[in-house]
Amino acid sequence: MRALILAAGEGSRLRPLTKDKPKALVELCDKTLLERQVSILQKAGITDIAIATGYKGEQIQELGFNCYHNPDYATSNMVYSLFNALPFLEREGDLIISYGDIVYELDNLKKIITSDAAVNVMVDKEWFKYWKMRFVDPLTDAESLILNDDGTIKELGLKTESYNDIQGQYIGLIKVRRDKLKALISFYHNLKIKKSSNIKDLNNMFLTDFIQLLINADWDIRAILISGGWLEVDSLKDLNLYEGLAKSKELDSYCRLDK
Repeated sequence: MRALILAAGEGSRLRPLTKDKPKALVELCDKTLLERQVSILQKAGITDIAIATGYKGEQIQELGFNCYHNPDYATSNMVYSLFNALPFLEREGDLIISYGDIVYELDNLKKIITSDAAVNVMVDKEWFKYWKMRFVDPLTDAESLILNDDGTIKELGLKTESYNDIQGQYIGLIKVRRDKLKALISFYHNLKIKKSSNIKDLNNMFLTDFIQLLINADWDIRAILISGGWLEVDSLKDLNLYEGLAKSKELDSYCRLDK
């Protein structure tokens, strides 16, 4: 088991904190987001960890991490950064893929680690409470996520004006079983060859777009359902909100941070 953390973005919504550091090195309650993720991964027994870097990536490199730098971070997106780390993807073992701006509880990580499905996507079924805390109107940010009766995902990542289209929210944590990695890589390379008409700019494809393309190609993408226990640090507003809740001892009702 190994993990790749996608941490190439500039984190513009966290400025001025990201003016001189990458988003993953922003602190949440006195620990960087990267420290928090690495600590939880290590507690789950995952020590083979790589970082997909971009903006000010040399600062992460200097910390001694195994890094795969995306020099085109300013004009590309997560899928491009993911496959820029191709040598790491091609290695043996199940693979955890995580956004670099999230933190999550150990129990949630264990749920996705122990699932034996080919491709696993963590989904918060109790998302509304968390989104309501962050947004006056959750529909301004939440995206569609519709499940099949067998627990696989039918649709995700689209803007919607109806809560009927939202059975949960994808949190940015995935596990790919070792025997599916070669097929996953081939799928991506075939997209590059075909230049799929569904994606105008392959280099700027979001990971949700990529997952939806897998679903459209009849891949079974399993939803690993959780009830909270994670945070996304997307903006300065998010960070200030969490810090305030931590001081008032209320943050644990959303996510218990690793001490």
